Amino acid sequence: MMKLFLTTCFLILIASFNCYSQLPPIFGPEYDEIAQRDEMTRTFISPLRVMWTSDSTGELIKNTKVLLKMGNSQTSMSRQTQFCAIKTTAADTASILLDYGKELHGGLQLVMGGSSRREPSLVRIRFGESVGEANSQTYNSDWLMGYSTDDHAKRDIIMEIPRDGMIEIGNTGFRFVRIDLLQPNTLINLKEARAILRYRDIPYLGSFKSSNPRLDSIWLTGAYTTHLNMQEYLWDGIKRDRLVWLGDFHPELATITKVFGYNEVIPRSLDLACQQYPLPNWMNNMTSYSFWYLIIHHDWYMHNGDFDFLNKHRDYIIGLIDQIAAKIDTDGTETLGRFRFLDWPSTPNKEGVEAGYRALLTWALKDAQKLCKVLDEPEALKTCTTAIQKLNNQIKDHNNLKQAAALMAIAGILDPVKASQEVIAVDGPSRFSTFYGLYMLDALSMAEMHKDALDIILAYWGGMLDMGATTFWEDFNVEWMENTARLDEFTPEGMNDIHGSFGDYCYPSYRHSLCHGWSSGVTAWLTNNVLGIKVMEAGCKTLKIEPHLDNLDWVEGTFPTPLGVVKVKHVKLENGEIQSTIDAPEGIKII
Repeated sequence: MMKLFLTTCFLILIASFNCYSQLPPIFGPEYDEIAQRDEMTRTFISPLRVMWTSDSTGELIKNTKVLLKMGNSQTSMSRQTQFCAIKTTAADTASILLDYGKELHGGLQLVMGGSSRREPSLVRIRFGESVGEANSQTYNSDWLMGYSTDDHAKRDIIMEIPRDGMIEIGNTGFRFVRIDLLQPNTLINLKEARAILRYRDIPYLGSFKSSNPRLDSIWLTGAYTTHLNMQEYLWDGIKRDRLVWLGDFHPELATITKVFGYNEVIPRSLDLACQQYPLPNWMNNMTSYSFWYLIIHHDWYMHNGDFDFLNKHRDYIIGLIDQIAAKIDTDGTETLGRFRFLDWPSTPNKEGVEAGYRALLTWALKDAQKLCKVLDEPEALKTCTTAIQKLNNQIKDHNNLKQAAALMAIAGILDPVKASQEVIAVDGPSRFSTFYGLYMLDALSMAEMHKDALDIILAYWGGMLDMGATTFWEDFNVEWMENTARLDEFTPEGMNDIHGSFGDYCYPSYRHSLCHGWSSGVTAWLTNNVLGIKVMEAGCKTLKIEPHLDNLDWVEGTFPTPLGVVKVKHVKLENGEIQSTIDAPEGIKII
């Protein structure tokens, strides 16, 4: 008993010390309200390869291999230390292009040796999610094809660097870095050029492995895409769209619950959204994104069973329900605003967007009904029910828009088989989108068309991998792949650049984000439908496990819950039956 008491006291002491060890003792209590510990982890990564230098003679840029070695962030004046020497002439700059192998969020650390100048030297640093972007010019006055921009994160920087010192540059999303020495007749010695990966150091509690390695790569790439966007708040993009967007939030939430389980970035971001857009404002000034707010709360509560957090948002939820319902007339007409946004690729199909928008509203109100039951709000529940009945008086036509057909199937106003066979599965991955792809896959699974869904996943998300992706993108069309160079290659004459030659709306050319969290929903779908794990009771207290292997021989993985990690393995036997092994923590009922 005494040993237990002393251990407890020690742990309390350590916890107390950690609370007050944020700053050295010289900082007094006046700093308590203005100092904040960085909760992110920083890891330094040396480049995997030097892709290119501007020096064809081998005389101006020497010993580039030293940059590929592990560094220590410390310069040196020892003659034993090796440096990469970079030299300019009176007429020419000197340039080097580095590849860090994976999409990263963070910046660059340069560790410098001596220089031919006593003064700092002028360099240009360009971050790029692709080879093309790292070599592109920057144009911020307009969104023009062929240019990158500095919107949301500075990716093109001209600055002075010291000699015999260290400097850190940038905070953006990138895989490639180009360094240009601009000072004429100058020699600099570069010891290290390491990327700074800034991320949440959290375990991947969920996992997915199967007899198809391509599918495994897709699952992990989706997980990593959202992981990079889990900064202080949940962003949609690490280069552009470094904001909390409530619609984009939903596929990320689906992925987070399958990979990480509970993470504070979700409730923190929902709290922030309510602070930034108090009622009667709409989330992100978009009515449809307020619909997503209700769906998000339902899904978060189902996974974690956190009534206290749901209750914290009670007033906003009930107020939002009343605000929505007040704009729906008896005949089903609604006046929720002219801007009906689903996702960018659906925008030209006005009739289809109208049908999908109303279906999304119906889905949100049905989830709100469930929340009202949990919160014991009978009047709000009645308001939701009446609003749904009014909306059902006008069912719009999907106009062959895959996004609309998917939402209508999920909302229960269109037969999933009809939606899938007549619209969603037509032409396979064509007219899919990275954001709404999750809901198209969900509709296919509701129609028991799992093989079609897997074929589309392998072609669509797998297509991005084929083009060099290490995270999934803001948008993608499989047609882009024809006569197109990968993002990790220089584009040969006569071929398209997968990054620079495409993109539309707010993401033309290199402004296009190649790490966008809304594209990660495929990871959640694979866990839900191939591993077959679905939450049936709040807090994951009851799980239904119904795998769909189709062409797979086996699949295994893990699923995080508030009660612990569930482990499953499914093997297809010679007679076609599936043999399942399930290991669930105590307190979880398996159906």
